[in-house]
Amino acid sequence: MHRNQELYTFLLDKSWNLTEEWYESLDKSDPKGVYASTDPETVKAVKQQNYEFHLHFCKIFVEEKSKLIKDFEKWIVEVAQDEEHINTPVQFVMREFFRVQEQYLDFIKEFIAIHEGKYSLEAIESWNRMIVKTFGEVILWFVEENHKYSLHKLQSQQELINELSSPVITLNNNAALLPLVGDIDTARAKFMLENTLEQCAEKGVDQLYIDLSGVAIMDTMVAHQIFQLIEALNLIGVKTTLSGLRPEIASTAVKLGLPFEKVSIKSTLSQAIGAHN
Repeated sequence: MHRNQELYTFLLDKSWNLTEEWYESLDKSDPKGVYASTDPETVKAVKQQNYEFHLHFCKIFVEEKSKLIKDFEKWIVEVAQDEEHINTPVQFVMREFFRVQEQYLDFIKEFIAIHEGKYSLEAIESWNRMIVKTFGEVILWFVEENHKYSLHKLQSQQELINELSSPVITLNNNAALLPLVGDIDTARAKFMLENTLEQCAEKGVDQLYIDLSGVAIMDTMVAHQIFQLIEALNLIGVKTTLSGLRPEIASTAVKLGLPFEKVSIKSTLSQAIGAHN
């Protein structure tokens, strides 16, 4: 009922006009995001993305829906992962989707006026329903892809932060240093255990200094993870020296009954390194 070659041609012919009208009416006062940009390349890119949207969307009036959605996938994923759109508040993106939807509904009215009396109310209603329904599906798909990519990016950044915040620094004589700074939560402690074991094995470390002077707070779970690390290092032949152990952290370790016999403890890092040399 909704398929109509004449309507498709009408909308396709107006696709660039749709883009120009959309951009001209765009509220460019957003505090940030792709729609507020004055960079010529960004403006050109966002217009092209909008234009390509129309080239895909018009096909709802001539193609099977399954094929339309498949063809739409590349556009949705690319825009959802576009850095400019990632940095644009999602409510601004939603606003523009709905504004474009209104453009289509207005153009349907224009098409009907040009062909007055030619099409039934049932056909017109089916066009409007198809526009609203397809926009809803595209918007939902965009939000899902945008959210998925944002989470992936955040996870990658967190992994990099963990790696940079838990570096195994090679010293002389097969010794290495693991300086810990800042709060250590359970997730970071788990990464630290896995990363430290791997790095010590790769670098042939047989003596590791773990300096805790930069750690202000450590809960019981994290204290337990650090002692698990020490035990695991011992199993692969790496001796461990702890330095900079704050009284409250030492108290936590004692309350947990964590073993100190497999680890050397020094007040400061300099004392720890000096005792080994």
